[in-house]
Amino acid sequence: MSATMGFVDPFRVANYLGGTSRFRWQIVSERGGPCPASNGTELGTIPLSQVQGQSADIVIVSSSWAPETHNSTPLHAALWRWAGQGATLGALDTGAFILAQAGLLKEKRATVHYEHIDAFGEMYPDIEMSEDLFIFDGNRISCAGGSASVDFALNILRGALGDGQANAAARYLFHPSVRPAGSQQNAGPMEPLGNTAPRIVKRAITLMEKNLETPIPIADVCNLIGISHRQLNRLFRTYVKKTPALYYRDIRLDRARGLVTQTDMAMAQVAVASGFASQVHFSRAYRDRFGLPPRRDRVEGRVPFEFRAWPLHRKAK
Repeated sequence: MSATMGFVDPFRVANYLGGTSRFRWQIVSERGGPCPASNGTELGTIPLSQVQGQSADIVIVSSSWAPETHNSTPLHAALWRWAGQGATLGALDTGAFILAQAGLLKEKRATVHYEHIDAFGEMYPDIEMSEDLFIFDGNRISCAGGSASVDFALNILRGALGDGQANAAARYLFHPSVRPAGSQQNAGPMEPLGNTAPRIVKRAITLMEKNLETPIPIADVCNLIGISHRQLNRLFRTYVKKTPALYYRDIRLDRARGLVTQTDMAMAQVAVASGFASQVHFSRAYRDRFGLPPRRDRVEGRVPFEFRAWPLHRKAK
Protein backbone atom coordinates (compact mmCIF):
# COMPACT_ATOMS: atom_id res chain seq x y z
CA MET A 1 0.00 0.00 0.00
CA SER A 2 2.78 2.41 0.94
CA ALA A 3 4.70 1.77 -2.28
CA THR A 4 1.61 1.98 -4.49
CA MET A 5 0.16 5.13 -2.98
CA GLY A 6 3.61 6.69 -2.63
CA PHE A 7 3.97 6.35 -6.38
CA VAL A 8 0.52 7.71 -7.24
CA ASP A 9 0.40 10.69 -4.88
CA PRO A 10 3.03 12.93 -6.54
CA PHE A 11 0.96 12.85 -9.73
CA ARG A 12 -2.17 13.80 -7.78
CA VAL A 13 -0.26 16.69 -6.23
CA ALA A 14 1.06 17.81 -9.63
CA ASN A 15 -2.53 17.93 -10.92
CA TYR A 16 -3.66 19.89 -7.87
CA LEU A 17 -0.84 22.42 -7.95
CA GLY A 18 -1.09 22.84 -11.70
CA GLY A 19 -4.87 23.27 -11.63
CA THR A 20 -5.34 20.76 -14.42
CA SER A 21 -5.59 16.98 -14.76
CA ARG A 22 -2.40 16.32 -16.66
CA PHE A 23 -2.15 12.85 -15.17
CA ARG A 24 -4.84 10.18 -14.93
CA TRP A 25 -4.52 6.70 -13.51
CA GLN A 26 -6.49 3.54 -12.95
CA ILE A 27 -5.75 0.84 -10.40
CA VAL A 28 -6.33 -2.56 -11.93
CA SER A 29 -6.19 -6.17 -10.79
CA GLU A 30 -6.87 -9.27 -12.82
CA ARG A 31 -10.33 -9.87 -11.36
CA GLY A 32 -11.13 -6.40 -10.05
CA GLY A 33 -12.73 -5.65 -6.69
CA PRO A 34 -10.99 -5.18 -3.35
CA CYS A 35 -7.29 -6.04 -3.45
CA PRO A 36 -5.69 -6.80 -0.06
CA ALA A 37 -2.39 -5.12 0.71
CA SER A 38 0.36 -6.63 2.88
CA ASN A 39 -0.70 -4.42 5.81
CA GLY A 40 -4.23 -5.86 5.78
CA THR A 41 -5.97 -2.87 4.18
CA GLU A 42 -7.80 -3.17 0.86
CA LEU A 43 -7.61 -1.14 -2.31
CA GLY A 44 -10.49 -0.96 -4.78
CA THR A 45 -9.55 -2.07 -8.30
CA ILE A 46 -11.18 -2.45 -11.67
CA PRO A 47 -10.87 -5.73 -13.62
CA LEU A 48 -8.12 -6.13 -16.20
CA SER A 49 -10.67 -7.05 -18.87
CA GLN A 50 -12.18 -3.56 -18.57
CA VAL A 51 -8.98 -1.77 -19.62
CA GLN A 52 -7.43 -4.17 -22.12
CA GLY A 53 -8.55 -2.09 -25.08
CA GLN A 54 -7.17 1.13 -23.61
CA SER A 55 -3.78 2.64 -24.36
CA ALA A 56 -1.42 3.85 -21.64
CA ASP A 57 1.76 5.87 -21.41
CA ILE A 58 3.05 4.06 -18.31
CA VAL A 59 1.99 0.71 -16.84
CA ILE A 60 3.30 -0.07 -13.36
CA VAL A 61 3.10 -3.53 -11.77
CA SER A 62 2.95 -3.39 -7.98
CA SER A 63 3.16 -6.57 -5.92
CA SER A 64 4.36 -7.68 -2.53
CA TRP A 65 4.52 -11.16 -1.03
CA ALA A 66 4.56 -14.15 -3.38
CA PRO A 67 4.60 -12.29 -6.72
CA GLU A 68 4.61 -15.65 -8.52
CA THR A 69 0.96 -16.13 -7.53
CA HIS A 70 0.02 -13.16 -9.71
CA ASN A 71 1.57 -14.49 -12.92
CA SER A 72 -1.13 -15.41 -15.39
CA THR A 73 -1.64 -15.62 -19.13
CA PRO A 74 -4.18 -12.73 -19.21
CA LEU A 75 -1.84 -10.45 -17.27
CA HIS A 76 1.22 -11.32 -19.36
CA ALA A 77 -0.77 -10.87 -22.57
CA ALA A 78 -2.01 -7.45 -21.45
CA LEU A 79 1.53 -6.36 -20.52
CA TRP A 80 2.86 -7.48 -23.89
CA ARG A 81 0.05 -5.62 -25.65
CA TRP A 82 0.87 -2.39 -23.83
CA ALA A 83 4.57 -2.92 -24.55
CA GLY A 84 3.76 -3.38 -28.24
CA GLN A 85 1.89 -0.08 -28.18
CA GLY A 86 5.00 1.68 -26.90
CA ALA A 87 4.04 2.08 -23.25
CA THR A 88 6.75 2.30 -20.62
CA LEU A 89 6.48 -0.74 -18.36
CA GLY A 90 7.55 -0.46 -14.74
CA ALA A 91 7.50 -2.27 -11.44
CA LEU A 92 7.33 -1.50 -7.73
CA ASP A 93 8.82 -3.75 -5.04
CA THR A 94 8.56 -7.33 -6.34
CA GLY A 95 6.69 -6.31 -9.49
CA ALA A 96 9.89 -6.86 -11.47
CA PHE A 97 9.47 -10.61 -10.88
CA ILE A 98 6.23 -10.48 -12.87
CA LEU A 99 7.77 -8.47 -15.73
CA ALA A 100 10.73 -10.85 -15.78
CA GLN A 101 8.53 -13.94 -15.81
CA ALA A 102 6.62 -12.41 -18.73
CA GLY A 103 9.91 -12.02 -20.61
CA LEU A 104 9.70 -8.22 -20.61
CA LEU A 105 13.00 -7.44 -18.91
CA LYS A 106 15.39 -9.23 -21.24
CA GLU A 107 18.71 -7.38 -21.59
CA LYS A 108 17.45 -4.70 -19.20
CA ARG A 109 18.57 -3.49 -15.79
CA ALA A 110 16.08 -3.76 -12.93
CA THR A 111 15.78 -3.50 -9.18
CA VAL A 112 13.65 -5.02 -6.43
CA HIS A 113 13.55 -4.56 -2.66
CA TYR A 114 16.89 -5.66 -1.21
CA GLU A 115 15.17 -8.54 0.62
CA HIS A 116 14.44 -10.11 -2.78
CA ILE A 117 17.62 -9.28 -4.74
CA ASP A 118 19.30 -12.66 -4.20
CA ALA A 119 16.18 -14.56 -5.18
CA PHE A 120 15.74 -12.45 -8.32
CA GLY A 121 19.36 -13.00 -9.30
CA GLU A 122 19.04 -16.77 -8.93
CA MET A 123 15.79 -16.91 -10.89
CA TYR A 124 16.71 -14.50 -13.68
CA PRO A 125 20.50 -14.55 -14.12
CA ASP A 126 20.27 -12.93 -17.57
CA ILE A 127 18.76 -9.73 -16.18
CA GLU A 128 21.17 -7.18 -14.74
CA MET A 129 20.16 -6.70 -11.14
CA SER A 130 20.88 -3.38 -9.42
CA GLU A 131 20.82 -2.37 -5.76
CA ASP A 132 19.76 1.16 -6.69
CA LEU A 133 16.50 2.55 -5.31
CA PHE A 134 15.10 2.81 -8.82
CA ILE A 135 16.20 2.19 -12.39
CA PHE A 136 15.32 3.92 -15.64
CA ASP A 137 16.42 1.74 -18.54
CA GLY A 138 14.69 3.07 -21.61
CA ASN A 139 11.06 2.01 -21.60
CA ARG A 140 11.58 -0.35 -18.65
CA ILE A 141 11.66 1.20 -15.21
CA SER A 142 11.62 -0.31 -11.72
CA CYS A 143 11.72 0.72 -8.08
CA ALA A 144 12.58 -1.03 -4.81
CA GLY A 145 9.32 0.16 -3.24
CA GLY A 146 8.65 1.72 0.15
CA SER A 147 9.31 5.45 0.36
CA ALA A 148 11.56 5.19 -2.72
CA SER A 149 8.33 5.06 -4.75
CA VAL A 150 7.88 8.77 -4.00
CA ASP A 151 11.36 9.56 -5.32
CA PHE A 152 10.64 7.34 -8.32
CA ALA A 153 7.47 9.26 -9.17
CA LEU A 154 9.07 12.65 -8.55
CA ASN A 155 11.89 11.80 -10.96
CA ILE A 156 9.28 10.85 -13.57
CA LEU A 157 7.57 14.19 -12.91
CA ARG A 158 10.89 15.97 -13.29
CA GLY A 159 11.35 14.40 -16.71
CA ALA A 160 7.79 15.27 -17.76
CA LEU A 161 7.33 18.75 -16.30
CA GLY A 162 10.78 19.97 -15.27
CA ASP A 163 12.51 20.67 -11.98
CA GLY A 164 10.17 23.45 -10.84
CA GLN A 165 6.97 21.43 -10.76
CA ALA A 166 8.68 18.31 -9.44
CA ASN A 167 10.17 20.34 -6.60
CA ALA A 168 6.81 21.94 -5.89
CA ALA A 169 5.21 18.50 -5.61
CA ALA A 170 8.00 17.30 -3.31
CA ARG A 171 7.57 20.37 -1.10
CA TYR A 172 3.82 19.86 -0.90
CA LEU A 173 4.37 16.26 0.22
CA PHE A 174 7.01 17.35 2.78
CA HIS A 175 9.51 15.19 0.92
CA PRO A 176 12.59 17.22 1.88
CA SER A 177 14.99 15.92 -0.76
CA VAL A 178 14.46 13.96 -3.95
CA ARG A 179 16.92 11.13 -4.23
CA PRO A 180 18.34 11.03 -7.77
CA ALA A 181 18.83 8.06 -10.06
CA GLY A 182 21.84 6.06 -8.90
CA SER A 183 20.95 6.30 -5.19
CA GLN A 184 21.56 2.97 -3.50
CA GLN A 185 19.04 1.15 -1.32
CA ASN A 186 21.52 0.79 1.51
CA ALA A 187 23.95 3.68 1.37
CA GLY A 188 27.49 2.94 2.51
CA PRO A 189 27.54 5.27 5.57
CA MET A 190 24.37 3.60 6.88
CA GLU A 191 25.29 -0.04 6.36
CA PRO A 192 25.72 -2.33 8.05
CA LEU A 193 26.61 -0.70 11.37
CA GLY A 194 26.23 3.01 10.70
CA ASN A 195 29.09 5.21 11.81
CA THR A 196 29.80 3.30 15.03
CA ALA A 197 31.97 0.47 13.71
CA PRO A 198 35.60 0.95 12.67
CA ARG A 199 36.38 0.87 8.96
CA ILE A 200 38.28 -2.41 9.37
CA VAL A 201 35.11 -4.15 10.61
CA LYS A 202 33.14 -2.83 7.66
CA ARG A 203 35.85 -4.05 5.28
CA ALA A 204 35.64 -7.52 6.80
CA ILE A 205 31.85 -7.52 6.46
CA THR A 206 32.06 -6.37 2.84
CA LEU A 207 34.38 -9.29 2.06
CA MET A 208 31.95 -11.69 3.70
CA GLU A 209 28.98 -10.27 1.79
CA LYS A 210 30.83 -10.66 -1.51
CA ASN A 211 31.61 -14.31 -0.79
CA LEU A 212 28.38 -15.89 0.41
CA GLU A 213 28.18 -18.79 -2.04
CA THR A 214 31.82 -19.76 -1.58
CA PRO A 215 32.78 -18.65 1.93
CA ILE A 216 36.38 -17.74 2.58
CA PRO A 217 38.08 -18.73 5.84
CA ILE A 218 38.15 -16.06 8.54
CA ALA A 219 41.95 -16.36 8.54
CA ASP A 220 41.92 -15.29 4.87
CA VAL A 221 39.62 -12.36 5.70
CA CYS A 222 42.14 -11.26 8.31
CA ASN A 223 45.03 -11.54 5.85
CA LEU A 224 43.18 -9.58 3.17
CA ILE A 225 42.40 -6.66 5.48
CA GLY A 226 45.68 -6.78 7.39
CA ILE A 227 44.59 -7.63 10.91
CA SER A 228 45.17 -10.50 13.31
CA HIS A 229 42.47 -13.08 13.94
CA ARG A 230 42.48 -12.21 17.62
CA GLN A 231 42.04 -8.50 16.96
CA LEU A 232 39.19 -9.09 14.50
CA ASN A 233 37.44 -11.29 17.06
CA ARG A 234 37.76 -8.55 19.66
CA LEU A 235 36.39 -5.86 17.32
CA PHE A 236 33.45 -8.01 16.24
CA ARG A 237 32.54 -8.85 19.82
CA THR A 238 32.65 -5.14 20.68
CA TYR A 239 30.72 -3.74 17.71
CA VAL A 240 28.75 -6.64 16.23
CA LYS A 241 28.15 -8.58 19.46
CA LYS A 242 29.11 -11.90 17.88
CA THR A 243 32.22 -13.57 16.48
CA PRO A 244 33.21 -13.05 12.83
CA ALA A 245 32.49 -16.73 12.09
CA LEU A 246 29.00 -16.55 13.58
CA TYR A 247 28.22 -13.27 11.80
CA TYR A 248 29.39 -14.78 8.51
CA ARG A 249 27.22 -17.86 9.04
CA ASP A 250 24.19 -15.71 9.91
CA ILE A 251 24.34 -13.53 6.80
CA ARG A 252 24.64 -16.67 4.67
CA LEU A 253 21.54 -18.02 6.41
CA ASP A 254 19.74 -14.72 5.84
CA ARG A 255 20.46 -15.13 2.14
CA ALA A 256 19.21 -18.70 2.35
CA ARG A 257 15.96 -17.55 3.91
CA GLY A 258 15.26 -15.28 0.99
CA LEU A 259 15.81 -18.15 -1.43
CA VAL A 260 13.70 -20.53 0.68
CA THR A 261 10.70 -18.21 0.98
CA GLN A 262 10.88 -16.41 -2.37
CA THR A 263 11.86 -19.11 -4.87
CA ASP A 264 11.09 -22.73 -5.70
CA MET A 265 14.78 -23.72 -5.69
CA ALA A 266 15.47 -27.19 -4.33
CA MET A 267 16.76 -27.10 -0.75
CA ALA A 268 20.03 -28.68 -1.86
CA GLN A 269 20.52 -25.80 -4.32
CA VAL A 270 19.68 -23.25 -1.63
CA ALA A 271 22.26 -24.83 0.66
CA VAL A 272 24.98 -24.63 -2.00
CA ALA A 273 24.01 -21.05 -2.98
CA SER A 274 24.39 -20.06 0.67
CA GLY A 275 27.78 -21.67 1.16
CA PHE A 276 26.79 -24.94 2.88
CA ALA A 277 28.38 -28.09 1.50
CA SER A 278 26.13 -30.34 3.58
CA GLN A 279 22.33 -30.10 3.41
CA VAL A 280 22.11 -31.67 6.87
CA HIS A 281 24.40 -28.97 8.29
CA PHE A 282 22.40 -26.33 6.43
CA SER A 283 19.04 -27.52 7.80
CA ARG A 284 20.41 -27.72 11.35
CA ALA A 285 21.94 -24.22 11.16
CA TYR A 286 18.72 -22.84 9.60
CA ARG A 287 16.57 -24.24 12.39
CA ASP A 288 18.99 -22.92 15.00
CA ARG A 289 18.84 -19.38 13.55
CA PHE A 290 15.17 -19.10 12.65
CA GLY A 291 13.49 -21.61 14.94
CA LEU A 292 11.94 -23.76 12.21
CA PRO A 293 13.24 -25.97 9.39
CA PRO A 294 13.55 -24.54 5.86
CA ARG A 295 10.79 -26.71 4.36
CA ARG A 296 8.29 -25.45 6.90
CA ASP A 297 9.52 -21.88 6.45
CA ARG A 298 8.93 -22.19 2.71
CA VAL A 299 5.22 -22.66 3.43
CA GLU A 300 4.84 -20.13 6.24
CA GLY A 301 7.16 -17.58 4.68
CA ARG A 302 4.84 -17.15 1.69
CA VAL A 303 1.93 -16.15 3.88
CA PRO A 304 1.34 -12.35 3.84
CA PHE A 305 3.20 -10.60 6.62
CA GLU A 306 0.30 -9.76 8.91
CA PHE A 307 -0.79 -13.39 9.00
CA ARG A 308 2.54 -15.03 9.78
CA ALA A 309 4.84 -15.26 12.74
CA TRP A 310 8.12 -14.29 11.06
CA PRO A 311 10.30 -12.64 12.30
CA LEU A 312 9.06 -13.94 15.64
CA HIS A 313 10.43 -17.34 14.66
CA ARG A 314 13.94 -15.92 14.99
CA LYS A 315 15.40 -17.23 18.21
CA ALA A 316 16.18 -14.73 20.90
CA LYS A 317 19.88 -14.26 21.54
